[in-house]
Order: sequence, then structure tokens, then C-alpha cells
Amino acid sequence: MIGEVSRDARPGDLVEVIGKEGTRFGWGLWNPKSRMPLRIVSHSLEEIDESFFQSAIRRAAQFRRETLKLDAETDSYRAIHGDADFLPGMVADKFADVLSVEITNLAAWQRLPNWLPLLHECFGTERVVVSVDQDLARVENIPRTGGAESDPVRSVKIREHGVRYEIDFSQGHKTGFFCDQRDNRKRFGSLASGRTVLDLCCYTGGFAISAALAGAEDVTGVDLDEVSIAMAKRNANLNNAKAKFTHADAFTWARTMIENGRTWDLVIADPPKFIHGREDEIGTAKYADLNKLALQLVAPEGLYVTCSCSGMLGVGEFEQIVVTSAHRRNKRLQTFDRTGAGPDHPTLSNYPESRYLKVLWSRVI
Repeated sequence: MIGEVSRDARPGDLVEVIGKEGTRFGWGLWNPKSRMPLRIVSHSLEEIDESFFQSAIRRAAQFRRETLKLDAETDSYRAIHGDADFLPGMVADKFADVLSVEITNLAAWQRLPNWLPLLHECFGTERVVVSVDQDLARVENIPRTGGAESDPVRSVKIREHGVRYEIDFSQGHKTGFFCDQRDNRKRFGSLASGRTVLDLCCYTGGFAISAALAGAEDVTGVDLDEVSIAMAKRNANLNNAKAKFTHADAFTWARTMIENGRTWDLVIADPPKFIHGREDEIGTAKYADLNKLALQLVAPEGLYVTCSCSGMLGVGEFEQIVVTSAHRRNKRLQTFDRTGAGPDHPTLSNYPESRYLKVLWSRVI
């Protein structure tokens, strides 16, 4: 859809976008070597410049700290949520005094050194950890050297609704910790008292530990990532929480438990991103398989929570997968809530894919 381009437009530039009628369409970030050469950042008909991004950072901080008042319940949250905060190509999480930044396009990489002082000022952070996905770096033509440098910080301890977690930046996924599930972890804990609990794909133990601290009778966490399991055990010790963590493939382990006739009163399945493209049939099949297995581990009239963080999988599609998996096992779901990421992960009305996290809460009948 891109026609003529000014000869002086350089990769990473903020450019004026003109519609086919010859009138101003808005403003965008330009990178001719990217698979997405033009990223619209504003549909403003007025002139904008680099101060647009400075204002976006201030607005993002004001929303989280003054409107949502997140600092009262945690010292860790999503500070910048990419396109939804009008800063495409950058995701930043605040972890106590550390800002963990993930860069996904050239324009954000070029500007980060200038943005960092304001980010620290607005969010009360002092140190930074910067990561760039190497596959995206090749696609975006991001240089290997230059840009903002990470500070020498390996780990940090954070608090969330009274629970303590340790984040190891050298081994964690994405920005190091999944802030998006913060409110869901608290909600899950509120359902756990007196129940046996299973946390499939437990990562570093967030749901399991929340359940244990809320008075669960017995808690088991399972994950294929051995490093994550070791961190989950450290997090449990940090909170004096009683939970068993097992290093195993969730699919294989679940089949074994089904054969043994094991069930739990409260089960959650929170797998990693299975779908990586619009026609990813293998990823869709994995969601169906995991839910089919997990549902068989729920005790009669027990509670089942299932999640998907695949942005390419719609809300309705995900629910249909879960419902079909239940019906094929002659089970029915009494769904009592549908949630997603916390309010520090806003979505844009013209970017529905930004509603990536889907959480379905049901009783299994």
C-alpha cells in the first residue's frame, strides 16, 4: 500500500504519511528493510516531532502511577506496552528499581538512549536491562553494537500483593517475569483455600505460590523448563510456601497422572505461546491437546482455569477450543469469568491483536 517515498527518508525516521488523495493521513516510523516498513504512531493532522514520544512516556507513567495507583499494591508492572502506549517497538517492565526493556524495531532501538533518562525519572527506576530478539534484529536490521547498554544487574527481588518473587534476568523469558498475570494470580489464590491445586506449565511458580499462601491443602507445579522449576523452588522458599515442583513435560506428565487416576480440586493450565502465525495449525492443536488432558485432571465439580497468550488466537476461538475439549470428554463447563492481562497492559481499539492474554474460569460438571 506504500507508493512514493521521499528520498531523504532514512531507516528509523519519524515520517509524515500522505493518503492517496494527497492529504495528511498521520505520522509513522519508517524502515524500508523491515517486513513492516511503516508503523503508524499517530493519525494527528497537526505537525508532530520527537517530543511526541516524550509525552507518550509521561502519559504512560501518569496512567499507571496516578490513575491506576499500582505502586500501592506492587513495585513491578508493565511500564510501556508498545503500540498501546504509542511507543511501537518497545516493551518495558518496572521491577523495583530495574527497568527491563525489550526492543523489537529499529526506531525504538535508535531512540532508547534518549528515552532512558525520562523513563527512569517517570517510573522511579535507576538501572536498566535491555534485550533485543536476535531474529527480529535481523529482520529490522538492528546493529549488534551501539544503542543503550544494560547495567550489570543479574537479579532483583520484587513484591506483588504481598508475595515476593526473585527475577533472574540472565535466564528469564521476555522481560524476566509475567506482570500480565498479576491480578489473575491473586484471584487464583482466593479460590485455593482447602483445595488441592495443580499448576501446569507453572514457569517460576506464581500461581502455585499464590495458592499455597492462600491456604491450599496441597500444591503441585509442573514445567518443562528446568531453570524455571529451580526458580519456582527459590520463590517458594522466599515466601515460606509449601509447594511441590516437578521438572517434566506437561503433556507426558498429565497422561501419566490420568492413567494413575489422579485429580485435583483446582487446576490451571498456563502454557507458553503456542501460536506464532495466523495459520498455525500445530499451535492450535497443542491448545486442544493440553486442555483435553488438563480437564481430565479436574476432580468432579472442581475448578479449571485455562490461559492463552497467543495474540493470533481470538477470544472466541480460544473458548471454542476449550469447550470442544470438554464436550469430547463428556464434560460441561460452568464458566463464571473471563479475564485477561492487568490494566497496565492496555489495548488499542484499532489494534485488537494487543488483547493477547485470555483467561477462562470455569467449574467442571
